Amino acid sequence: MSEQEAPELVDPAVEIREKCTQTKECAALLEKFNACNERVSSKSATTETCVEEQSDFLHCVDHCFAPKLFKLLK
Repeated sequence: MSEQEAPELVDPAVEIREKCTQTKECAALLEKFNACNERVSSKSATTETCVEEQSDFLHCVDHCFAPKLFKLLK
């Protein structure tokens, strides 16, 4: 089998993570994170960071993502 005939491998984690990002809960947290980034970027000097918003969003995605991915690995 040549390289041209080999099936392209697709990582299911990419699709699962994208779907989790679009859930109602995670999408709301992503919006808060993006708003924070815009607010911080618009200021020339600020001590505000968006670490909490980013952490909340990533936690939401991971909470949705992990059980779905592990079902595929069994």
